[in-house]
Amino acid sequence: MSTPYDSASPPGERASIGDMLTDISADLTTLMRQEVELAKAEIQQSAKRAGKGAGMFAGAGVAGHMALLFISIAAWWGIGDKTGHGWSALIIAALWGVIAAVLAVTGRSEMKTITGVPQTTDTVKKIPSAAAGHEETR
Repeated sequence: MSTPYDSASPPGERASIGDMLTDISADLTTLMRQEVELAKAEIQQSAKRAGKGAGMFAGAGVAGHMALLFISIAAWWGIGDKTGHGWSALIIAALWGVIAAVLAVTGRSEMKTITGVPQTTDTVKKIPSAAAGHEETR
């Protein structure tokens, strides 16, 4: 059975309980600080990507809205020549209603796939086991 030694003590001398508790306290403090820094880095990276993506979607939304508006007007006008403009407006509105429903369902399923901070969550779960001396046990 091996006994813990203080790194400052000469070989063969045991470290005092106070020294061991001080080392454990310092190790736990360091571990907690590292976990907080990891969480901050993951959140910052996710937020930065989300911000860029949101900006791109906003620009695409404005451009897409304008394109779809003019395509819809052209379709309304073209269908209206054959069926009357009142019916063609209802046809185009129904078409956009179906498209909106499909996009809403797809967007909702995408939002459910957001994972958050998985690495931080995983390592934080290991802290109690590591403090007890069982690093690989959950």
